[in-house]
Amino acid sequence: MFSLFGKKTSEAPDLSFLKTDMHSHLIPGIDDGSPDMETSIELIQGLSQLGYKRLVTTPHVISGMYNNTREIILQGCEDVKNELTRRNIKMEFRAAAEYLLDDHFDFLLEKQEPLLTIKDNLVLVEFSFVSPPIDFKEKLFSIQINGYRPILAHPERYGYFYNRPTIYEELKNAGCLFQVNLLSLSGYYGKQAANIADQLIKKQLVDLFGTDMHHVRHLHQLQDPLVSSRARKAAATSTILNSEI
Repeated sequence: MFSLFGKKTSEAPDLSFLKTDMHSHLIPGIDDGSPDMETSIELIQGLSQLGYKRLVTTPHVISGMYNNTREIILQGCEDVKNELTRRNIKMEFRAAAEYLLDDHFDFLLEKQEPLLTIKDNLVLVEFSFVSPPIDFKEKLFSIQINGYRPILAHPERYGYFYNRPTIYEELKNAGCLFQVNLLSLSGYYGKQAANIADQLIKKQLVDLFGTDMHHVRHLHQLQDPLVSSRARKAAATSTILNSEI
């Protein structure tokens, strides 16, 4: 098993120490996450059982693929909140977005369109899994001069960075916060992603954990007690900000 973590545990899964999940895809039918309201409710109930009290869901905004606007996302969020109320499910639920750093994102900044933030000025962004933007440091700088603080989603999953050991410090120095996927801690995305997550935790570069919940398979994996056990160990050595979101 990966060096940060020990043997399997028989503890019940418990992520209540995080309080808030700030990366998920729970608004039905608008990206590659939940396909319908029933699935959304099932996933939210599952997260509640894991101990979460607050969910900030983050639909993709990707030009030409998921052309989600602020209005589409907020209306979808309101629909989910209404359904939670109707079913008497107690969960604080709000929406932000996960923005791909593409030309459309540049356009939003240029037009000074208000971005959907995790909290205050914190905005969740991602790189392509194929290759990073050539000018990604300039893009990160542009985010900040527009008054936002970038949170880079799942830095441990970008394979093109695996042979660039200093890139993570460079990204942090460029002003990024790092959000690591909880499932990376258990090897769900492969050994390399798990090893990078391990390194980021050891170097105290991780600021937030996210479920990146898309579907029921993710929920089942999160219910493995190993995930919460390893996350708790990691949080003991780092300043994890989820509870402040």
